[in-house]
Amino acid sequence: MDTSGNSLPSGSDGSKRKVCYFYDSEVGNYYYGQGHPMKPHRMRMTHALLTQYGLLDHMHVLKPNPAREKDLCRFHADDYVYFLRRVTPDSQQELLKHLKRFNVGEDCPVFDGLYSFCQTYTGGSIGGAVKLNHGHCDIAINWSGGLHHAKKCEASGFCYVNDIVLAILELLKTHERVLYVDIDIHHGDGVEEAFYITDRVMTVSFHKFGDYFPGTGDIRDIGYGKGKYYALNVPLDDGIDDESYQSLFKPIMSKVMEVYRPGAVVLQCGADSLSGDRLGCFNLSVKGHAECVRFMRSFNVPLLLLGGGGYTIRNVARCWCYETSVALGVEIEDKMPQNEYIDYFGPEYTLHVAPSNMENKNSREMLDGIRAKLLDYLSKLQHAPSVQFQDNPPETQFSEENEDEDNKDEDNKDERIVVDSDVNLDYESNAATGKAKMEIVEPEAKDQNDVMAIDELAREVESTVIDTKNSKDSTVAGEADGDDAPVYQDSNVAGEADGDDAPAHHVTEKSPIDEMDQL
Repeated sequence: MDTSGNSLPSGSDGSKRKVCYFYDSEVGNYYYGQGHPMKPHRMRMTHALLTQYGLLDHMHVLKPNPAREKDLCRFHADDYVYFLRRVTPDSQQELLKHLKRFNVGEDCPVFDGLYSFCQTYTGGSIGGAVKLNHGHCDIAINWSGGLHHAKKCEASGFCYVNDIVLAILELLKTHERVLYVDIDIHHGDGVEEAFYITDRVMTVSFHKFGDYFPGTGDIRDIGYGKGKYYALNVPLDDGIDDESYQSLFKPIMSKVMEVYRPGAVVLQCGADSLSGDRLGCFNLSVKGHAECVRFMRSFNVPLLLLGGGGYTIRNVARCWCYETSVALGVEIEDKMPQNEYIDYFGPEYTLHVAPSNMENKNSREMLDGIRAKLLDYLSKLQHAPSVQFQDNPPETQFSEENEDEDNKDEDNKDERIVVDSDVNLDYESNAATGKAKMEIVEPEAKDQNDVMAIDELAREVESTVIDTKNSKDSTVAGEADGDDAPVYQDSNVAGEADGDDAPAHHVTEKSPIDEMDQL
């Protein structure tokens, strides 16, 4: 398939890829609080499996540079980022008004190191985008990223900073078109909303739809204006299995790749769509979930793999370990190697576990109807929308001037990086020993006339928030309702504290924790 000049060398066997993997050993220390289903510890478990399976030897392992405040503000509101930087468990009582305004509370609690956590997982996603932009890898992986619910000026669904939006903005510096695909059980609302009226980013989300958080993602939500038909939603019901899922995923994504021809793909691999997830209700196996990774990898387009949801953490680790092996094109045994978390994986002690016998509520007729509707939407698109690519901002450049200094820093490899540093600690295959190579990443302004290009895109992203305060019966003041009209309410407008980001035709007050309580 023609991918508009963006195909990657695939090696003589067509299976090997150069992979960069971002991991910070501190990320597993963050703790949302007692009883909270989101557990960053799952990243440490995943990394332990990758280590014991020997997969680190096949990858370029990097410690992400923490995202800086100015990086976060490329999408998020300044006052929201300032709040995240300022709030602590000790100070939150003094900031009750701001907690409500920014939707920080039960689902998105204040915990020790909250801002550092956001910087870390976001730094990995932006760093992966930079590596792809410079052609340093074919696939970049950041399992700590993928927090797709965060909005411009509010937290949502366990997500504070939308690292995906920021990574896509970075990819748009180099690529005319970026495709975002979301296989988390929850709708990728934050990313869709950010790019709802542009054709430079196409979003495709496969998710549970109904009485389920966040309540958005109707099949009728297709984008608006220039973005019409560039937002696709695949609404699914409980119990969907591997066969049913792939009967939609492969034909839809094949057509998307044919028509849209993206320069890069971002795949959010939320593992709460696996069978037996603490908050989920799908019935996918690890292999079925990973088949989405395998399929998107087959197009030989630069690929950023991110994490996301996943609340039965032993299965999350299984899934992301296996998907890393798929990205690498390396076969690994089902029998679990000895590792420090081996007791989590009993009694099977295997990488793969059988899905349940739960009922699949997705009938053949329903799936056929969804597939036909989405393929019809795609038939209305012009192939590969044209973009005035000369307006793109300058690329982030890697400075070569300090490479000769690398060996002088051998004794300081494990030091934490200050927030304002542009240094990426780049772990080689012996990452477990703490040896590392340092690379300097510095933005380079080539032409003063070009530096505003990303600001123009940021304004476009900001303008995706549709003001509905003055028009409850119409999604845009002065516009008639239609199947292409955006459905987002104005909870994302700076200064508003509405907090309701559900579409006008399907509003839900249910939170992810509410879902857990009903199980």
